[in-house]
Amino acid sequence: MRITHALSAAALLFGLAVTPAVADSSPSPSASGDDSAPTAAGTSFRTAAEIEPGQQATASASTGDYLYWSFPADAGLRPTVKATVKLPATHAAQTWQIDVYDGLRRRQSCQYGAQTRTAAQGTASVDLACTLRTVRSWSEEWANDPLPGTYYVRLTAVNLATADLGQPIGASVQVGSKGIGGSAAVDGSLAKPLVPGIAMTSKSGESDGDSSKAAVLSSIEPDDGWASGWWSDRWVWTGAGAVLAALAGIGGYALTRGSGRRPSRVPPGA
Repeated sequence: MRITHALSAAALLFGLAVTPAVADSSPSPSASGDDSAPTAAGTSFRTAAEIEPGQQATASASTGDYLYWSFPADAGLRPTVKATVKLPATHAAQTWQIDVYDGLRRRQSCQYGAQTRTAAQGTASVDLACTLRTVRSWSEEWANDPLPGTYYVRLTAVNLATADLGQPIGASVQVGSKGIGGSAAVDGSLAKPLVPGIAMTSKSGESDGDSSKAAVLSSIEPDDGWASGWWSDRWVWTGAGAVLAALAGIGGYALTRGSGRRPSRVPPGA
Protein backbone atom coordinates (compact mmCIF):
# COMPACT_ATOMS: atom_id res chain seq x y z
CA MET A 1 0.00 0.00 0.00
CA ARG A 2 2.79 2.41 0.84
CA ILE A 3 4.52 1.66 -2.45
CA THR A 4 1.27 2.30 -4.33
CA HIS A 5 0.85 5.69 -2.67
CA ALA A 6 4.45 6.59 -3.44
CA LEU A 7 4.10 5.71 -7.12
CA SER A 8 0.81 7.65 -7.36
CA ALA A 9 2.45 10.73 -5.87
CA ALA A 10 5.40 10.36 -8.26
CA ALA A 11 3.10 10.19 -11.28
CA LEU A 12 1.19 13.29 -10.14
CA LEU A 13 4.34 15.34 -9.56
CA PHE A 14 5.83 14.17 -12.85
CA GLY A 15 2.71 15.26 -14.74
CA LEU A 16 2.66 18.67 -13.07
CA ALA A 17 6.34 19.17 -13.85
CA VAL A 18 6.08 18.23 -17.51
CA THR A 19 2.95 20.31 -18.27
CA PRO A 20 4.74 23.73 -18.35
CA ALA A 21 7.48 22.30 -20.55
CA VAL A 22 4.98 21.05 -23.12
CA ALA A 23 3.14 24.36 -23.12
CA ASP A 24 6.34 26.34 -23.66
CA SER A 25 7.31 24.31 -26.73
CA SER A 26 4.17 25.16 -28.70
CA PRO A 27 4.56 27.34 -31.79
CA SER A 28 3.84 31.04 -31.62
CA PRO A 29 0.26 31.99 -32.56
CA SER A 30 -0.27 33.42 -36.00
CA ALA A 31 -0.89 37.13 -36.31
CA SER A 32 -2.72 36.93 -39.62
CA GLY A 33 -4.69 39.99 -40.50
CA ASP A 34 -2.45 42.28 -38.45
CA ASP A 35 -2.55 45.76 -39.97
CA SER A 36 0.90 46.53 -38.55
CA ALA A 37 2.61 44.08 -40.92
CA PRO A 38 4.96 45.97 -43.27
CA THR A 39 3.94 46.43 -46.89
CA ALA A 40 7.40 47.36 -48.16
CA ALA A 41 10.83 45.76 -47.90
CA GLY A 42 14.20 47.31 -47.22
CA THR A 43 17.01 47.44 -49.75
CA SER A 44 19.90 46.74 -47.32
CA PHE A 45 20.62 45.40 -43.86
CA ARG A 46 20.25 48.85 -42.32
CA THR A 47 16.88 49.51 -43.92
CA ALA A 48 15.40 46.03 -43.47
CA ALA A 49 11.67 46.06 -42.73
CA GLU A 50 10.93 44.75 -39.23
CA ILE A 51 8.42 41.91 -38.88
CA GLU A 52 7.20 39.95 -35.87
CA PRO A 53 6.91 36.15 -35.88
CA GLY A 54 3.52 35.24 -37.33
CA GLN A 55 3.11 38.42 -39.39
CA GLN A 56 2.91 38.22 -43.15
CA ALA A 57 4.87 41.03 -44.74
CA THR A 58 4.32 42.02 -48.36
CA ALA A 59 6.24 44.12 -50.84
CA SER A 60 6.11 45.24 -54.46
CA ALA A 61 9.44 45.35 -56.25
CA SER A 62 11.23 44.58 -59.50
CA THR A 63 13.28 41.59 -60.56
CA GLY A 64 16.91 42.29 -59.79
CA ASP A 65 16.14 44.07 -56.49
CA TYR A 66 17.46 42.86 -53.16
CA LEU A 67 14.66 42.74 -50.57
CA TYR A 68 15.41 42.70 -46.83
CA TRP A 69 13.35 41.99 -43.71
CA SER A 70 14.41 41.49 -40.08
CA PHE A 71 12.89 39.58 -37.16
CA PRO A 72 13.83 38.64 -33.58
CA ALA A 73 14.76 35.10 -32.51
CA ASP A 74 15.47 34.07 -28.93
CA ALA A 75 17.31 31.10 -27.44
CA GLY A 76 15.52 27.78 -27.70
CA LEU A 77 13.56 28.72 -30.83
CA ARG A 78 13.82 27.21 -34.30
CA PRO A 79 12.79 29.91 -36.83
CA THR A 80 11.25 29.06 -40.19
CA VAL A 81 11.13 31.64 -42.99
CA LYS A 82 8.65 31.20 -45.84
CA ALA A 83 8.50 33.40 -48.93
CA THR A 84 6.26 33.53 -52.00
CA VAL A 85 7.14 35.49 -55.13
CA LYS A 86 4.42 36.35 -57.66
CA LEU A 87 6.06 36.55 -61.06
CA PRO A 88 5.03 38.57 -64.15
CA ALA A 89 2.82 36.94 -66.75
CA THR A 90 5.68 36.64 -69.23
CA HIS A 91 9.18 35.72 -68.13
CA ALA A 92 12.02 33.32 -68.80
CA ALA A 93 13.16 30.72 -66.29
CA GLN A 94 14.13 32.44 -63.04
CA THR A 95 15.96 31.19 -59.94
CA TRP A 96 14.94 32.77 -56.61
CA GLN A 97 16.74 32.42 -53.31
CA ILE A 98 16.29 33.44 -49.66
CA ASP A 99 19.27 33.89 -47.35
CA VAL A 100 19.10 34.35 -43.57
CA TYR A 101 21.77 36.22 -41.59
CA ASP A 102 22.19 36.62 -37.83
CA GLY A 103 22.91 39.80 -35.86
CA LEU A 104 26.59 39.59 -36.83
CA ARG A 105 25.53 39.28 -40.48
CA ARG A 106 26.82 35.74 -40.68
CA ARG A 107 24.91 33.70 -43.22
CA GLN A 108 23.08 30.87 -41.47
CA SER A 109 22.60 27.53 -43.16
CA CYS A 110 19.12 26.05 -43.54
CA GLN A 111 18.50 22.84 -41.65
CA TYR A 112 15.86 21.94 -44.23
CA GLY A 113 13.56 23.65 -46.73
CA ALA A 114 13.70 24.78 -50.35
CA GLN A 115 16.02 27.77 -49.99
CA THR A 116 16.56 28.07 -53.76
CA ARG A 117 14.02 27.28 -56.47
CA THR A 118 13.83 27.77 -60.21
CA ALA A 119 10.55 28.92 -61.72
CA ALA A 120 10.02 27.62 -65.23
CA GLN A 121 9.03 29.96 -68.04
CA GLY A 122 5.51 31.29 -67.53
CA THR A 123 5.18 30.06 -63.91
CA ALA A 124 2.90 32.35 -61.91
CA SER A 125 4.69 32.09 -58.54
CA VAL A 126 7.46 30.34 -56.65
CA ASP A 127 7.54 29.29 -52.97
CA LEU A 128 10.68 29.22 -50.83
CA ALA A 129 11.34 28.07 -47.26
CA CYS A 130 14.25 27.93 -44.85
CA THR A 131 14.23 26.36 -41.37
CA LEU A 132 17.23 27.40 -39.32
CA ARG A 133 19.01 25.43 -36.65
CA THR A 134 17.84 25.95 -33.07
CA VAL A 135 19.01 29.28 -31.63
CA ARG A 136 21.53 28.68 -28.83
CA SER A 137 21.93 30.88 -25.77
CA TRP A 138 25.73 30.72 -26.03
CA SER A 139 28.39 29.43 -28.41
CA GLU A 140 32.12 29.31 -28.92
CA GLU A 141 33.66 32.28 -30.71
CA TRP A 142 34.84 30.15 -33.62
CA ALA A 143 31.44 28.49 -34.14
CA ASN A 144 28.75 29.70 -36.52
CA ASP A 145 25.83 28.66 -34.31
CA PRO A 146 22.65 30.78 -34.37
CA LEU A 147 22.56 33.11 -31.34
CA PRO A 148 19.76 35.27 -29.86
CA GLY A 149 19.20 38.58 -31.58
CA THR A 150 18.04 40.14 -34.83
CA TYR A 151 17.93 38.00 -37.96
CA TYR A 152 17.83 39.27 -41.54
CA VAL A 153 16.05 37.76 -44.52
CA ARG A 154 17.27 38.58 -48.02
CA LEU A 155 15.17 37.66 -51.04
CA THR A 156 16.49 38.03 -54.57
CA ALA A 157 16.65 36.43 -58.00
CA VAL A 158 19.92 34.97 -59.27
CA ASN A 159 21.10 34.35 -62.84
CA LEU A 160 18.39 36.53 -64.38
CA ALA A 161 18.01 36.94 -68.10
CA THR A 162 18.62 40.50 -69.24
CA ALA A 163 15.09 40.76 -70.65
CA ASP A 164 13.60 39.99 -67.22
CA LEU A 165 15.42 42.73 -65.34
CA GLY A 166 13.10 45.40 -63.93
CA GLN A 167 9.85 43.48 -64.37
CA PRO A 168 7.34 43.98 -61.52
CA ILE A 169 6.96 41.23 -58.93
CA GLY A 170 5.12 40.83 -55.64
CA ALA A 171 6.67 39.20 -52.58
CA SER A 172 5.30 37.98 -49.26
CA VAL A 173 7.37 36.75 -46.31
CA GLN A 174 6.28 35.09 -43.08
CA VAL A 175 8.38 33.97 -40.12
CA GLY A 176 7.36 31.30 -37.61
CA SER A 177 9.20 30.01 -34.55
CA LYS A 178 8.92 26.66 -32.80
CA GLY A 179 10.07 26.27 -29.21
CA ILE A 180 12.46 23.33 -28.88
CA GLY A 181 12.98 23.48 -25.11
CA GLY A 182 15.60 21.95 -22.86
CA SER A 183 16.84 19.43 -25.41
CA ALA A 184 18.74 22.28 -27.09
CA ALA A 185 19.76 24.13 -23.91
CA VAL A 186 23.43 24.80 -23.21
CA ASP A 187 25.28 26.22 -20.24
CA GLY A 188 26.12 29.90 -20.52
CA SER A 189 24.41 32.89 -22.11
CA LEU A 190 25.23 36.09 -23.93
CA ALA A 191 25.46 39.31 -21.96
CA LYS A 192 23.27 40.99 -24.59
CA PRO A 193 21.39 39.67 -27.63
CA LEU A 194 22.97 40.35 -31.02
CA VAL A 195 20.83 43.36 -31.89
CA PRO A 196 22.81 46.03 -33.78
CA GLY A 197 22.33 49.74 -33.18
CA ILE A 198 20.51 51.08 -36.22
CA ALA A 199 19.25 54.53 -35.28
CA MET A 200 19.74 57.57 -33.11
CA THR A 201 16.98 59.14 -31.05
CA SER A 202 16.59 62.14 -28.81
CA LYS A 203 15.51 61.40 -25.23
CA SER A 204 14.16 64.27 -23.16
CA GLY A 205 14.89 64.44 -19.44
CA GLU A 206 11.81 64.58 -17.25
CA SER A 207 13.31 66.79 -14.55
CA ASP A 208 15.29 69.53 -16.28
CA GLY A 209 14.08 69.21 -19.86
CA ASP A 210 17.55 68.48 -21.22
CA SER A 211 17.82 66.13 -24.20
CA SER A 212 20.64 63.76 -25.04
CA LYS A 213 21.14 61.45 -27.96
CA ALA A 214 21.69 57.76 -27.36
CA ALA A 215 22.02 54.77 -29.63
CA VAL A 216 18.78 52.82 -29.92
CA LEU A 217 18.72 49.12 -30.68
CA SER A 218 16.28 47.54 -33.07
CA SER A 219 12.72 48.01 -31.84
CA ILE A 220 11.77 44.38 -32.45
CA GLU A 221 12.09 41.81 -29.69
CA PRO A 222 10.14 38.77 -28.45
CA ASP A 223 6.80 39.55 -26.80
CA ASP A 224 8.03 38.37 -23.39
CA GLY A 225 11.49 39.95 -23.73
CA TRP A 226 14.87 38.36 -24.29
CA ALA A 227 15.32 35.21 -22.22
CA SER A 228 19.11 35.06 -22.86
CA GLY A 229 19.09 31.37 -22.01
CA TRP A 230 18.49 31.71 -18.24
CA TRP A 231 15.47 29.40 -18.30
CA SER A 232 14.62 26.17 -20.10
CA ASP A 233 12.43 23.17 -19.38
CA ARG A 234 15.65 21.32 -18.54
CA TRP A 235 15.19 22.77 -15.04
CA VAL A 236 11.74 21.16 -14.89
CA TRP A 237 13.05 17.77 -15.94
CA THR A 238 15.91 18.01 -13.44
CA GLY A 239 13.49 18.81 -10.62
CA ALA A 240 11.13 16.02 -11.66
CA GLY A 241 14.03 13.56 -11.74
CA ALA A 242 15.09 14.56 -8.23
CA VAL A 243 11.55 14.07 -6.90
CA LEU A 244 11.24 10.66 -8.58
CA ALA A 245 14.61 9.58 -7.19
CA ALA A 246 13.56 10.57 -3.67
CA LEU A 247 10.25 8.73 -3.96
CA ALA A 248 12.01 5.66 -5.35
CA GLY A 249 14.31 5.68 -2.33
CA ILE A 250 11.38 5.89 0.06
CA GLY A 251 9.59 3.07 -1.75
CA GLY A 252 12.68 0.87 -1.73
CA TYR A 253 13.18 1.44 1.99
CA ALA A 254 9.53 0.57 2.72
CA LEU A 255 9.84 -2.58 0.62
CA THR A 256 13.03 -3.94 2.17
CA ARG A 257 12.55 -3.16 5.85
CA GLY A 258 9.77 -5.75 6.26
CA SER A 259 6.94 -5.50 8.76
CA GLY A 260 9.15 -3.89 11.37
CA ARG A 261 8.16 -6.35 14.16
CA ARG A 262 10.89 -7.90 16.28
CA PRO A 263 10.73 -11.75 16.67
CA SER A 264 9.44 -12.94 20.01
CA ARG A 265 12.07 -14.30 22.41
CA VAL A 266 11.86 -18.11 22.92
CA PRO A 267 12.62 -19.16 26.51
CA PRO A 268 15.60 -21.52 26.83
CA GLY A 269 14.79 -25.20 27.20
CA ALA A 270 11.36 -24.90 25.61
